[in-house]
Amino acid sequence: MALTPVSESVERGIKEEEITTISVSTAFNPSSHPQPPDTIFRTSDGVWFYGHLKYLIAKSPRAFQTVLGAPLSTSRFRDGPIPIDIPSAEFNIIMHMLYGSSPAAHSPSFETMVQAVDRLPLLDIEPKLYILPNTPLYSQFLSYTPLRPLDIYSMAGHHDLYDLAARCSSQLLSLSLSSITDEQAERMGAIYLKRLLVLHINRIQELRTILMKVPEFHPAVKGCSFTDQKAVSRAWALGSASLIWDAHPDLSTGIIKTSLGQLSEHLTCELCKTALQDRVKEVISRWTSVTRTI
Repeated sequence: MALTPVSESVERGIKEEEITTISVSTAFNPSSHPQPPDTIFRTSDGVWFYGHLKYLIAKSPRAFQTVLGAPLSTSRFRDGPIPIDIPSAEFNIIMHMLYGSSPAAHSPSFETMVQAVDRLPLLDIEPKLYILPNTPLYSQFLSYTPLRPLDIYSMAGHHDLYDLAARCSSQLLSLSLSSITDEQAERMGAIYLKRLLVLHINRIQELRTILMKVPEFHPAVKGCSFTDQKAVSRAWALGSASLIWDAHPDLSTGIIKTSLGQLSEHLTCELCKTALQDRVKEVISRWTSVTRTI
């Protein structure tokens, strides 16, 4: 039998003249844990996973009950391998999740990880009880956020994994909301779609609010009257309007500094230049503090 990435070949003697070869999980085999196993699963591709009934039902009392048609503690499930219609690559992730260990050693693909999580409700296992901050599977999903933020956010929304959705939402500030497909919107659900929309809208509104205040006026001096300073305010208003017009929720502080800082190029009054520089610093400070997550 060909080996899977999560299994190894084991020969079991049936009779002196017969040898049967089976595939056994490398992480969940008879010697992988200190306690001897008492529950064996056989996946759809023929890989055997050895587990511990007491541990599994303690972690998830109703786990597998619907697909098995009876509680996992039923005595007949101690007699031999329990057929489970799940590929070994996915079941490996599920077992690692229940045991609180990491499946990273087997390098599961992102798609396999998502498929495994999507199966959990069908196995009477609630994802949000297990995919929590500081757990191995949570951390592994986080490692994909720079590459697959919308896919992770959609999955997190679908299973109400708020912490994971919040952590990857900052990666979606550059996303054009119009690019979200109907399928993606349906998968994340109305609540998480709204949270993402509100995040985008609120950041732009906050930027408008931050830019409303013009640079401070200083007492009139020779060469810079109150009327001269009003021209600085008008230039600020025009510069702010231009900045907001093209702004995205992920607007960088560098762009803000460049766009508003160039307003001082035509100023001759040092007091006006200082006031403008102070105002730009204030804008950058406040913009940096605006929330970046749902």
